Parts: sequence; C-alpha cells; structure tokens
Amino acid sequence: MRTQLTMPLSQISIARLQNFLRQLTQQARSRLLIELERIKQGGEELLGSDVILADLYAEFRKNGKSQDGTDHPRRYFFEPLEPFLISGAAERANSGQISRGSLTVIWEWIRLTLLPTMASEYSEGIRRALAADKPREARVAAVAFQTKISTYLAGTLASSQGTEQVRAGLSLYTSSPATFGDLVKMGSVLRARDALAASCDALPQKINNFDDKTVAKVSELLNALQAKHPDALPFALSVLIARLKTPWQLIRLATKPANSKAAANVARTPYAIAVSMVLDYLDDKRFTLHDALKRKQILIAKDVLTDIYAVEYALRVRIDQLDQSAWGERLNTLMQAVTEMVDAEVQSVPKHLRNVQHVLESRSLRSHDSLIGRLIFLAWKSHDALLNGASYCRRLIVRTR
Repeated sequence: MRTQLTMPLSQISIARLQNFLRQLTQQARSRLLIELERIKQGGEELLGSDVILADLYAEFRKNGKSQDGTDHPRRYFFEPLEPFLISGAAERANSGQISRGSLTVIWEWIRLTLLPTMASEYSEGIRRALAADKPREARVAAVAFQTKISTYLAGTLASSQGTEQVRAGLSLYTSSPATFGDLVKMGSVLRARDALAASCDALPQKINNFDDKTVAKVSELLNALQAKHPDALPFALSVLIARLKTPWQLIRLATKPANSKAAANVARTPYAIAVSMVLDYLDDKRFTLHDALKRKQILIAKDVLTDIYAVEYALRVRIDQLDQSAWGERLNTLMQAVTEMVDAEVQSVPKHLRNVQHVLESRSLRSHDSLIGRLIFLAWKSHDALLNGASYCRRLIVRTR
C-alpha cells in the first residue's frame, strides 16, 4: 500500500479525479481549493493534489484572477501581517508568526460567514478606489475594515460560546484547528497595528552584534510597546530575531535583566519569551535539516547542523540549571531528534564505506567541544560566578550599614 502512494497517477486515476471534481458543487470546489492551497503552503505533499489544483485553477483563476476576484481587497486587508508571515504550516507558527496558508481560509470565513455584507461593501470600495487610481483611499478603507474585524473578534472571542462559533465557522473551510490560533494572532496584530508598525520601523534593520548598548535601546523600545499592547510583543520579537545576524542572541533580552543566569530567574524576566523563541528557531532548523537530509543535500545539512550545535551551546552556556527547566526539557527533546536524524543518515551509507567518517560526524561541527571551546565555557561560568558573588557582597554591605 505504501508503494502505491509513491507511484505516479495513471491516466485512469486522473480521469477519476476529474470526474469526482465535476460532481462537486462550485462552493465545495472552492473550499477544496482553499484547503489544498493551505496544505501545499505548509510543505505537505498529497498524491494527486497537483492534478486537482490544476483543474481548480483552470476553473477559478482564468486570466490570473482568484475564484471570487478579491485578490486586491484581500491583499490590502492582510497587509499589516506581512512582516510576521511564514510559509510553513500553521501548526509550526510560533506565538509571533502567522502561517501564510491560513490567510485564504480566514478571508473566505470573513467574506462568506462572519460579515458577508460588510465584506462585500469593503471589496467593492477597494475595487472602485483602485480603478480610479487612488491607492491611498484603498488603504484607508482597508484600515477601517481591519478595525471593524478586530473589534468584532475581540468581542466574540471574549466568551466561550463565541469562541466555539468561530471554531465551527473556520472548520467549514479547513481541517486544521491551528488556523484558529492564527486568527487570534491576526486580531492581536490588527489591534496593535500602528504601534507595532512604528516599533518594527524603529528597530535596527540589521544587528551584527546584540551587545549591551543595543540590548538596552531595544528593551526601551519594546517596553513602550508592551505597556500598551502586551499581546503584540511576540510579533516584535519575531521581527527582531530575523534582523539579528546571530539569532540566538535574542536570549540576551531575558538573561541581561535577570538577577542570575539560573533558568528560574531568567524565566521571571519580562522577556523570558525570548528563550522560547530561540528554541522555536532551533525547531525550524530541525525541520530544515530533515528536508536537506531527505533530499540528500549533505553539504546544506552540514551547515544547518553546525548552526544547530552553536545554538544549543549558546543556550547551555548562558543559562544555568537549564536541564531543570521546561526550556531544558524541550532543548533535550529537540537535540535527541537531531541526533536520531544524523544517525539514520550515517547508517544509510553502504556498509563497505562505513569505515570512512561521514561529514555529519565531523568534530569540527561542534567547535565548542574543542579545548578552546571548553575554556570559553569555563570562562563564561567563572564570569557569572564572579558577578553573582559581587552582587551578593553589595547586598550584604547594604544590609549591615
């Protein structure tokens, strides 16, 4: 059975698929297109999906138009979300990310279920503005509609009954329950739209070194955002980590203000979420490694694995007692998965070549395991111990005065 799933479709199978599509209503075909696009953008592969998509595109997207002609209204509506969109599945989006695949589902739900009359009026207004070459007017209309939707969502999701209604409505368009999470995150972004955009614009476009001075400036900026829109913080952090030359340095937002580097103390800082987001970054690298190994792109896998080991090392050297925290448990689980992938790749090498060291087994990938790397580790720990000792002495002096 597994072999059949990997075989190309026969002409008979293609004819059966096309006949099946013709038996569906237009609405059912439209929703099928939405779901298949979401799955494809999430990186999943389904046998026969290309054939089905080709037929649906031919029906709904002649002359480059979508099935309802709402490309421009949809694009203007989702414009504030652009900095936070990822191509992966909604299940893989972290608290500061939204899956691009969810947007089609959310838009159809808004357009056909949530506020169909208002959405129709908005879409028509966008088309008129663009036909008159007035993009500014179109953006004003989009902002007004975004505000209406975000306000409506905030009121509806405030009750368990409203939440269940929204979940049920989305389930008509997608099988992914994670799309609901993306909808909630969309509401947070839209409510903090202007403040979030201003904060992201104020962040440096590229940060080569997230040193103390830069950490202080960025923290001040994020403090102002968090004071007014706490839910918007993860989105600002997702933009920040993308602009860091060394993404794991994001954890300095959490470790810098901590009384000590102990995981429990770091977890109590205002930006403890930064550690979780670095672990999210590591998880993304794990998926990238999996894809590279699947395609036998060993040199790419080597570079990804080097990055994974560097992030692991940074977390362990800069946060004490990590294994006693949920962060440590997650890190260990991720690294165990990475080890299993590498072992599986090494074991796939023909037996007569097993005496040759695989490139993924090279000790150079873990430079921190070298003598110099270990000395750096000890230096960091000694540095932290001295700082903690000095802090203790200062507190003791204050008490005895």
